[in-house]
Amino acid sequence: MGSMTYHVFLSFRGEDTRKTFTGHLYTALSGAGFHTFRDDDGIERGKNVKSELDKAIKEARSSIVVLSKDYSSSGWCLDELMMILERKRSSGAGHVVLPVFYDVDPSQVRKQTGSFGDAFCRHEERLNAETNESKKEYLRKKVQLWRGALREVADLAGMVLKNQADGE
Repeated sequence: MGSMTYHVFLSFRGEDTRKTFTGHLYTALSGAGFHTFRDDDGIERGKNVKSELDKAIKEARSSIVVLSKDYSSSGWCLDELMMILERKRSSGAGHVVLPVFYDVDPSQVRKQTGSFGDAFCRHEERLNAETNESKKEYLRKKVQLWRGALREVADLAGMVLKNQADGE
């Protein structure tokens, strides 16, 4: 496969969808022969993890971003989204990004309303509580970058899926 280690990089909020949609998607992709990287929220969050994620994203042919209700409450997910979009921009058409709007409307992602708006209120509260000015400025810039990343991913062609109760 050359330098391509993964066919698909799967970005998701584990607490929301690990045991449901994303778990089924991962199983289906793997079963179809797609070598899939799944960032599991349970892994140790050390310094090396971010570089490992960046490497996996750079080596993947495509990314699927499962945008669920609590996706934007995780700074980790938002950082991952920024890495994915940076990979898309730097590779031209070489890296395909497919957003899956899982039980959320794309306009909520684009405009950061609903649960996405709530998450950003919490990010802003943390930012405003920061007393170190340089850290506060860093967080302010990061929140703006996260907002931009969500607008960018919401404008990509994707799939809108409603969470159907399936008897579980």
